Amino acid sequence: MVPRSPRAHGTKATILVVDDSPAMLRYLRLILEVDSYQVETASNGADALLRIRQGCSPAVVLLDLQMPGMDGLKTLQRLLKLQPDLNVIMCSGVDDPAKVRRATLLGAKSYLTKPVQHLYLSAAVERCLGPMPMESAETSSQGSLINSPPAPIARYTSN
Repeated sequence: MVPRSPRAHGTKATILVVDDSPAMLRYLRLILEVDSYQVETASNGADALLRIRQGCSPAVVLLDLQMPGMDGLKTLQRLLKLQPDLNVIMCSGVDDPAKVRRATLLGAKSYLTKPVQHLYLSAAVERCLGPMPMESAETSSQGSLINSPPAPIARYTSN
């Protein structure tokens, strides 16, 4: 039997973390590596776009909203032009409903507020990656598979 996912071998997906704060990049890298993800980093939107153009193929991008130069929303738009199926989680110190709405309309899968809590980050990443094929289905009493409907977009905030 051929495994359908890298997770079948115990390895996890690559996450590209984009944030202008070196301290936040280190913190997010640490959290994601504890969860066994491969982590790539970019210090701004232009660097993230360059990484994608040069062949970095992350399963998820964790993208800061407020960055100098190209902000997170502009970066989100450009990333999705390059890879329309890319899973992007927005991350910001500002819990602004208008920004959350704009990010989700542009294609973000989740929105996390800083300080990012490990549990919320792990849940958002796993949600983006989706369950492995057999995990996404439930077996009825007759043994046939019933697919679960996709979940709505998630917003995780720290209180």
